[in-house]
Amino acid sequence: MRAIGRGRGIFLVQARPANGRRTEFRCLGSFSPSAAPRTFTVVLKVECAVASSLHSRAASQLSEVKVTTLLKHRFVVRATLCLTATALLLAAGCSKATPTGAPANSPGVEVAQVEQKDVPIYSEWIGTLDGMVNADIKAQVSGYLLKQDYTEGSPVKKDQLLFEIDPRPFQAALDQALGQLAQANGQLAQAKAQLQQSEAQVALAQANQVRAQLDEDRYAPLMKQQAITQQDLDNAVQNNLAAKAQVQAAKAGVETARAQIQAASAAAQTAQAAVETARLNLGFTRLTSPIDGVAGVARQQVGALVSPNSGPVTTVSTVDPIKVYFTASESEYLDFHRRFPSEATVEAARRQLQLDLILADGTTYPHAGRVYFADRQVNQNTGAIQIAAVFPNPGNLLRPGGYAKIRGSIRTMMGALLVPQRAVTELQGSYQVAVVDAENKIDIRTVKPGDRVGAIWIIEEGLKPGERVVAEGVQKVRPGMQVNPRPFAAEMKGR
Repeated sequence: MRAIGRGRGIFLVQARPANGRRTEFRCLGSFSPSAAPRTFTVVLKVECAVASSLHSRAASQLSEVKVTTLLKHRFVVRATLCLTATALLLAAGCSKATPTGAPANSPGVEVAQVEQKDVPIYSEWIGTLDGMVNADIKAQVSGYLLKQDYTEGSPVKKDQLLFEIDPRPFQAALDQALGQLAQANGQLAQAKAQLQQSEAQVALAQANQVRAQLDEDRYAPLMKQQAITQQDLDNAVQNNLAAKAQVQAAKAGVETARAQIQAASAAAQTAQAAVETARLNLGFTRLTSPIDGVAGVARQQVGALVSPNSGPVTTVSTVDPIKVYFTASESEYLDFHRRFPSEATVEAARRQLQLDLILADGTTYPHAGRVYFADRQVNQNTGAIQIAAVFPNPGNLLRPGGYAKIRGSIRTMMGALLVPQRAVTELQGSYQVAVVDAENKIDIRTVKPGDRVGAIWIIEEGLKPGERVVAEGVQKVRPGMQVNPRPFAAEMKGR
């Protein structure tokens, strides 16, 4: 082979004694082509690593040396030549030898052992935070906002005043209703007095009729005895008939008085209802919170005209605990119920299933949640079912409307084979790992990956427990290459 150009670099020297085994070593050197077309001179320096089998005595027995290097001019020089005695003695004089386990130029890689253990399989869903109770605060009467009595975004208590509507028109309406009620009550009292008077007139008329009846009864025998005249008897009969008529008239007066009482009573009740309505409307001018929670932004400002149709003026939400709505696929929902077929086991599983909440910044919320309920139906358009989870929220860190990622264990895979996710490479749909055998040589193996769990990957086919795979430095290895392995620095964690 002809050597073209000149250069300097790290040489891989393969030396074979006449009656010995080939040995490899590295050294720094330079070369330049000689006049001979097939030879060039290699100048070796002392900073080389020589195999322990090379020493000055064996150097004289070398029959050939192969030198390989990658030059700065990007070509490889391979040649067979006889080294001078001086070069061999310099090479043999190096103090440190390359270990026999791997060549000195073998790439260093980090390897991880294939683990086998039971692994919980997690699934993740995207959700939205929402309050346990969201109370829209609306005006129930029309009027102008007079005052805002809370700080937006602050916690509020039940019955705490939030807004005030101008109460003057409603106070006037209440006063008017109270006056009408007093008038109605007066008319009712008058009707009751009239009834008493009518009842007294009935009693008097009945007494007069009794006396007239007695006179008529007494005059009739006297007339037969001709003790009185016929005129006297006729007068007695007429007086009795008149007394009976007066009794009937008095009774009619009683009925009229009773009817007047009913009318006055109804008027009084109407007036009382008007008073209650006016009092309620006056109370509605004070917009208070119906729950403990956090009050939102004021959607109407002081001076604005509000009415029952103008929408909420603000919203108060109960946020401790807080709900998270997310959707799960129908297959996930069915798989969950197949594993827990009875209603009792489903409820128990819901209570025991721990959910994690991943916040928008990627951190995990420190409090675990649980499933609250599942919707009654599957969405026909998406094939998903809405599920709500509940999380404790001390300090009100979580707020309604926020982004949430829910993570929960859906099953446990028994005896799963685990490797770091970075140990698996994909090429045109084929997944491969670099396996390091007992001689630290690389075996590129096709595998069938399963679920990913955090930074690890479950391998379903292609690996055995205890095998070593390259987790760091995969891009540096080739099939059959010998490597210098060291333990993988990162831990394999499933969550």
